[in-house]
Amino acid sequence: MSDGLDRDLFRRIQDKVAVVGIGHLPFAKDIGRPISDTAVEAIQLALNDAGLEGEDVDGMSMLEMEATHEVSIARRLGVRQLTWWDKISYGGGASSATLMHAAAAVASGLATVVTCHRARNRGSRASRPWSQERVLVRDDKALHTPWGLIRPVDVIGMWAHRHMHEYGTTREHLGNVAIAARRHAQRNPFAMMRGRPLDMDTYLAGRVIGYPLTFYDCCLETDGALACVVTSVERARDLRQKPVLIHSVAQASGPNPVHLANYNNSPGMETTSRWCAELLWKRSLLGPRDMGCAQIYDAFTPLVVMGLEDYGFCKRGEGGPFTEGGRIEIGGTLPVLTSGGGLSEAYVHGFNLLLEGVRQIRGTSVNQVPECAATLVTGASGVATSAVVLRGQ
Repeated sequence: MSDGLDRDLFRRIQDKVAVVGIGHLPFAKDIGRPISDTAVEAIQLALNDAGLEGEDVDGMSMLEMEATHEVSIARRLGVRQLTWWDKISYGGGASSATLMHAAAAVASGLATVVTCHRARNRGSRASRPWSQERVLVRDDKALHTPWGLIRPVDVIGMWAHRHMHEYGTTREHLGNVAIAARRHAQRNPFAMMRGRPLDMDTYLAGRVIGYPLTFYDCCLETDGALACVVTSVERARDLRQKPVLIHSVAQASGPNPVHLANYNNSPGMETTSRWCAELLWKRSLLGPRDMGCAQIYDAFTPLVVMGLEDYGFCKRGEGGPFTEGGRIEIGGTLPVLTSGGGLSEAYVHGFNLLLEGVRQIRGTSVNQVPECAATLVTGASGVATSAVVLRGQ
């Protein structure tokens, strides 16, 4: 596809499609209810937020990890007919892509009102997939599981160790990420870690989980259900909330990716996010300097450090020092994870980062960045991933 045609196609989306409703249930360690119920309730909350009804919906996008069917959810919502739907793979890489697919459906006329959601019941220990690795491994994990790299933290720990070796990144740099997220969570009534502040001494004394990563470098394990509603800007003018424009979107796998373990994709430790960022900024009229804040996927603290590099907020190898001096906290140059993120609000494969991005543009975040005109929301680094730039009108 030529650059000219590509640009024309993305102009159909750029600032012409908007998020008009968001909703989520309270987060929990064990919500105690099936996702077939919680998904419906979260979507209903998002529709209520927008001032829409189930009968207005004709499209649906969700993560492939859902064990529910679109038609059963639609039936319970009162949807008359779905004319477009899809599921998107790669776990934490998929959340921002739900907005991309929804926006494409609306811009192309395949649907008029699309709901995106994630319902997750995996907070209890017995539900975690890596605790159940007792069968023959047949996918990419066969490249590292036999050598003891079973959990995601084991694999990302290797990434972190190499980043420290190559660039001088320190544990204190990773600690700055964890502490920023925890500080932001203290003002968030929904955050799982509210009321549990974190300082550097406590961080550095944390129990090692996957060297060099400790307890405080790892995201929470949380149950939850979240949703948002996407429609055209024209339709948004008649709805309840200030529309949040979808400005730029991208998905990318990078060359020859190995799930989470892309050690040798590039000599500079570029993750899959590097290729996603290239597409995202190419399709955008904005750049990293225009972002009021950033919701960078944070299953583990090193992913934020490398995300700062991949998305162009600093040079390769400078992600660690970028976290110093409160730069990534409210009041700093680039506040990150302003709801607490996966580290301190809840871990729901990054869907909560989307909702916080919307709140920042609406001006309703509990950690509001003054006059936030645009924000970046990213998916997971190390897997086929996605990202979106949201902006105000």
